Amino acid sequence: MKKLTFLAFGLVLLAGSVIAQTKPTKNDPEAKKILDAVSTRFKSFTSVQATFTYKVENAAGKVLSTKTGTILMKGTRYKLSFGGQEIFCNGTTVWNLDKAANEVTINTLDASSGMITPQKLFSNFYDKDFLYVLNGEKKVGAKLVQEIQLTPLDKSKNFHTVFVLVDKNAKTMYSTKVLENAGNRYSYTVGTLKTNIPAADALFVFDKAKFPGVTVEDLR
Repeated sequence: MKKLTFLAFGLVLLAGSVIAQTKPTKNDPEAKKILDAVSTRFKSFTSVQATFTYKVENAAGKVLSTKTGTILMKGTRYKLSFGGQEIFCNGTTVWNLDKAANEVTINTLDASSGMITPQKLFSNFYDKDFLYVLNGEKKVGAKLVQEIQLTPLDKSKNFHTVFVLVDKNAKTMYSTKVLENAGNRYSYTVGTLKTNIPAADALFVFDKAKFPGVTVEDLR
């Protein structure tokens, strides 16, 4: 089954083209203030539901594919619907459903593995793994956004730069663009964002009864 990774979900993206700037050599305290404020606000919500658009471009900026998806988060739980896949996580177990193949793969969520979960991407993913700098502010439509450039400390990663746009007034993530070493660019932009909505725990658990004939591959 095709796996969906979360950097990969590298969060969420940038509208328009981005010109790579000088890479940060140390962390920018102004960027940290912004990222900390986003993390604090996200953690204050009991639940978050968002729509997003995922775009893949080549090194020349040509769009190779565009897809949309939805995500619901509550504490350590999440449910992601994207490109014919649904991913359920109840905080300990992850079910990855490929609808076209009618197959679900089950894995244990290993918190010690360094796996990037959606919650980390909306909150404190930057703390230990990146250098970051504030590039400035600009308008995207009616929004005033702040652009932060992140560079991974681990040079073996298959990407070299992440650009994050933060909605300055709402103090929430707006978009992220991940620049791969091979040249491709993966970007995600948040559309609608709803917070503190009712979300039963059962929503984050795969229910086999709702998918007749589904093949189960349990890798736990």
